[in-house]
Amino acid sequence: MADKAFITPNVLKWARESARMTEETAAAKIPKLTVEKLKEWEEGTSQPTIRQAQILAKAYNRPFALFFLPEVPRDFQPLQDFRKSGSKELTTSSIFIIREIQQKQAWISDVYSENNTEKLPFVGRFSIKDNPKFVANDILATLKINPANYKTDNPIRVWINAAESNGIFVSRTSFIHSRMKLDSDELQGFAISDPFAPFIFINSDDWNAPQLFTLVHELAHIWIAATGISNGIEPEIVNRDKFNAIELFCNEVTANALIPSEIILSIDKDVFRNSQEIFKTAKNLGISSFALLVRALNLQLVSPAEYITLKRQAEIEYQAFLKREAEKKAALKLKQKEKPGGPNPYLLRLNKNSRLFTQVVLDALRSGFVQPTQASFLLGTPSNNFHKLEAQIYK
Repeated sequence: MADKAFITPNVLKWARESARMTEETAAAKIPKLTVEKLKEWEEGTSQPTIRQAQILAKAYNRPFALFFLPEVPRDFQPLQDFRKSGSKELTTSSIFIIREIQQKQAWISDVYSENNTEKLPFVGRFSIKDNPKFVANDILATLKINPANYKTDNPIRVWINAAESNGIFVSRTSFIHSRMKLDSDELQGFAISDPFAPFIFINSDDWNAPQLFTLVHELAHIWIAATGISNGIEPEIVNRDKFNAIELFCNEVTANALIPSEIILSIDKDVFRNSQEIFKTAKNLGISSFALLVRALNLQLVSPAEYITLKRQAEIEYQAFLKREAEKKAALKLKQKEKPGGPNPYLLRLNKNSRLFTQVVLDALRSGFVQPTQASFLLGTPSNNFHKLEAQIYK
């Protein structure tokens, strides 16, 4: 007979509930387990086997040893939710990525503060009472970015590299694992504003323009020291009352940073008479047609009536773009089936961890500051594969 795991019942229940998992979903993780039996374990009238408890620990994304604590442990506090009213409730995948980034951020912040690392001067430099244009200009100056001269067709990489060069950790992924994807309608990004180790997460389940808008929006959160979760953050003209004031402010900062007035005012006015030209211009700036149109409207380069017409046309262009992208993905998947491989898993892991975070952990390992087991936990990679992970940093 299998050995029983004499876990603490209320800790087991807390672990499930904090993972936003129903009793039915949790029970389905273990073959032949019924909801009634799971309830018995959570009430303490019976116990799971060690193997069953280990399966649940993995499903809840918790250490197995946690189940044996005498009381429910103190956990990371939920991030403030700045999302617009009516947003989807955060589900298990969102909870897991938030918890993972909080663990990474807490570790690196403790390391930096214990070593008397200087605080980053730009964190909380401004407030929501300041002029969004001033905040945007300070972000551009600090990161040394010129939106008029990216010298690349992938501006988001420019912004990520600049952010991490200035001590801001940037994590980007669209999944927890192969069977648990992140929903961009539920969670587009969040920022943890910390004077030692600010951390940004971007849901990459979208094309690069919305991701870039999310990244700069989260940078604005750091510049005003507003830790929290965002979604639906590209600017809207209607239903502004549904948005948190901080989100509206960060949208304004983002628009001014990605499309400074001097750039948009220098654009040939004929561009705003043709949705195809708007799409091309927006793509060169790394933004969406919608964001460019909103900026043009705010600067009175197009009338409200022109905006409505162009937005409708731009939506058609956007849907055509999505169709082309879907066809490219389908062709790529077919090619991958014919030639096994696919995306490099270590590159995906590197982006999820943050390149800067990965380098800091590996440097700490070499100096003896952390043990291989802890480094493996922080990087989500077996220690014997660290060299494969590190190889991606320099590509």
